[in-house]
Amino acid sequence: MKNLFALHRLSTRYDAALSDWGGSVASLALRLYVGWQFMKAGLAKLNDWSATLALFHDEYKVPLLPPDLAAYMGAGGELVLPLLLFVGLFSRPAALALFFVNAVAVLSYPQLFSFECPAAVNDHFFWGVMLLVLVAFGPGRFSLDSLIARQRQGRI
Repeated sequence: MKNLFALHRLSTRYDAALSDWGGSVASLALRLYVGWQFMKAGLAKLNDWSATLALFHDEYKVPLLPPDLAAYMGAGGELVLPLLLFVGLFSRPAALALFFVNAVAVLSYPQLFSFECPAAVNDHFFWGVMLLVLVAFGPGRFSLDSLIARQRQGRI
C-alpha cells in the first residue's frame, strides 16, 4: 500500500502547476478561438449592412426585439465581446454574454435544424460549450483580469 501511495504522490506531483499554467494556456486558446468565430460573424454583418438588415427582417426571428435593434445588438455583441475575450478583460461576463448571443442566434434561425449537414448547429453547440467553460474556469493567468487581480492583491 505504501508503494501505491508513493506512486500516486509521484504521479500527482505537478498537478497544481499543470492545472494553473496548462489551464491558463487552454483558456487563452479558447478565448482566442471562440472570440474569433464571433468576430468574423460581426465583421461579415458590418461588411454588408443592408443584407444584414434584410436577414434580420426576413430570415431571423429574434424574440421580443424589433429586427433593426436585434441586428445592431447582434453585430455589436459579436464585435465588442470578442475584444474583451481576446485581452481577458471582464472575461466571465463577456463569455456569458456571448453564450446568450449564440443561444439567441440558434433560437432565431430555426432553419439551422433542418439543414442536411448538421455542422452549422454543431458549431453553435461547441461554441456554447467553450463559452461555458470560460465562464466556469475563467480566463487564466494570461489575461488582464488576472493581472488586475494580482495587482489588487499587491503581488505585482
